Amino acid sequence: MEWRMRAIRGATTVASNTVEAMREAVIELLDELEKRNHLHPTDMISVTFSVTQDLDAIFPAAIARTRPCWDNVAMLDVQQMHVEGSLERCVRFLVHAYVPPSEPIHHVYLRHAANLRPDWNSP
Repeated sequence: MEWRMRAIRGATTVASNTVEAMREAVIELLDELEKRNHLHPTDMISVTFSVTQDLDAIFPAAIARTRPCWDNVAMLDVQQMHVEGSLERCVRFLVHAYVPPSEPIHHVYLRHAANLRPDWNSP
């Protein structure tokens, strides 16, 4: 079976701008990414994390690197463009990974971020 590169989106919100709150939210988000997509980090090419300007306690990639097998995934942290009235304390990701073409992609939107893309938020 030939695998193909796919993009997977996801987001969550964080209760407060603390290392502990960010760690809890990012771990929950990455756990769901792996579970819903039957994805292993060795299948991932890269992950770009973006955070809103009100989150600066820790880099999401630093949290991800502590997970088993994530230390070899290319990761980048960036700040999300600020738009007045947009969702606060939000962490987003864009993952590029190799997946079997027959497998559906499940984008992961948790907590208050579930309202960002209800059309993609399938369990």
